[in-house]
Amino acid sequence: MNKLLLILFLSLPTLVSAQKNCDYAINEKDSSGTYKSTREYLIYERVFGSSENYIFLTLANVGGTPYLNFQLLQKNTDFIKTLCLGKNSKIYFQLENGKIITLLHEDKDVCGNLYRNEEEKKNVRLLEGNFYFLKNTIEELKKQPISILRVVYGTESVDYVIKKELNSEFLKQFFRPESFFMNYLHCIEN
Repeated sequence: MNKLLLILFLSLPTLVSAQKNCDYAINEKDSSGTYKSTREYLIYERVFGSSENYIFLTLANVGGTPYLNFQLLQKNTDFIKTLCLGKNSKIYFQLENGKIITLLHEDKDVCGNLYRNEEEKKNVRLLEGNFYFLKNTIEELKKQPISILRVVYGTESVDYVIKKELNSEFLKQFFRPESFFMNYLHCIEN
């Protein structure tokens, strides 16, 4: 019995430190319900020549419904083709154990907006959409690191390899993308 208590006591700091403190962009509760949203988190960065691609994720909960906000930011000196999300769009996360987790896009068609950054002399395209968790997927995401992100856009699917650690050239910050859900999903639970 003493050995069991000792093991539990020694493993407690590891269990507690596995989850990160919540850093909310919004955390409000009023008569109409609750709204929680974490800050944007960089999970993918690819810089090659004049082409830059970044994926940011945000976790949110509105009135008890958790969802994932997905943002694709692209920069290039050349034209950037348009990517869209629609009712058939999905996000698939492959976990380190091989399991596939599916998130469904909200029933809203949206395409990336194109801007011109004159300071950098680059075209910038931003695509943003919300994806909903299926039943029992949150628990799976809290247990295992993610290794691959597949986004099903309107006309194509693109796979993004998720790194264990990411030292961002763009933001000049350090991230741990593969453990994003393990560290922050607890922030949007009621």
